[in-house]
Amino acid sequence: MAVPKKRTGHSAQGKRRSNWKATKPATTKCPNCGETVLTHTVCTACGTYKGKAVSLKDRVEEVAVKEEKPAKKSTKKAEAVEEVKAEAEVVETVEAEVVEAKEEAVVETEVEAEEATETEEK
Repeated sequence: MAVPKKRTGHSAQGKRRSNWKATKPATTKCPNCGETVLTHTVCTACGTYKGKAVSLKDRVEEVAVKEEKPAKKSTKKAEAVEEVKAEAEVVETVEAEVVEAKEEAVVETEVEAEEATETEEK
């Protein structure tokens, strides 16, 4: 392996690094809450992206608010289990929403196909 014979001087080192600059990241304002957010990322304040709630954390909080139960004495493990269960429920609801959307899209395409055949027959 090559090893330099002499140390690089401060001037030569500075000249070499003169074009090595950091760039400012592109930012936008969140349409939901108005907070400054990096482009093409989920808003850290409200958990939305393109006007839709994306963050599982927010979904878990929404489910938790809906299913408020009386507080019990619980350990950290029990709390972790409850959070995992809540996240699983959220994932299931999101998956169900996706399936429903796909089914609706299939029905819409079938209706459009039927309408197209009817107009061709006339």
